[in-house]
Amino acid sequence: MTERNRPTRFRYTGLARAFKANGLTIVLLLLFAVSIGGQLIAGWRVTLEDQLRHGAPTIGLAAYAASPEFVAAVFENWESEFLQMSTYVVLTAMLFQRGSAESKDPDSPPRDEDIVRQALQPDAPRILRKGRFWRALYARSLGLALAGLFAVSFAIHWLASARAAGQEALEHGEAAPTALSYLADPQLWFESFQNWQSEFLSTAVLVVFSIFLRQKESPESKAVAAPHHETGS
Repeated sequence: MTERNRPTRFRYTGLARAFKANGLTIVLLLLFAVSIGGQLIAGWRVTLEDQLRHGAPTIGLAAYAASPEFVAAVFENWESEFLQMSTYVVLTAMLFQRGSAESKDPDSPPRDEDIVRQALQPDAPRILRKGRFWRALYARSLGLALAGLFAVSFAIHWLASARAAGQEALEHGEAAPTALSYLADPQLWFESFQNWQSEFLSTAVLVVFSIFLRQKESPESKAVAAPHHETGS
């Protein structure tokens, strides 16, 4: 192998190693980019067809991306996802489902019973050694972060949906609702609950299916030969 070829091989090896270590996140983000791009283009085409049908001025792609209709639709979905994840993280800390790969074993001892002692381990997160408050905060940081993302997504969905409702009201010669009054509008809650119910149902289905069904090598599944009564993955 020549000197000229060696750096190329090392760069490729480094990229391959990075992908192996982070492939799940990379692929999921790529799927997200493709999906939201598809939603943007499809939604824009639907809007264009509706505007042409009514003889209204058409909107550009960038303008549609910033429109309250598109923003509300995006964050309506994000809100439900973050609600599902935050609720799931918190509930699985307190509740059990015997036999499920998605549950702790109710007969196992608590994993984080002595955080003070565990914080002294050399590879433990340094924040655990900063005092009781920071230990308590970090011990709940995942659920809090996901709940915070839910709250932000819900607020953006609410405000964008209120703007969209206001524009529609003005087009029909009606008074536009304020953001505060729109918080009591059934349309906002219809948009939210239609996503929330599907998230909770799909999570419950996963919890129950993982008792009896398997996916080879997935950490979300028990080992293929594990008995049905075994709890946790």
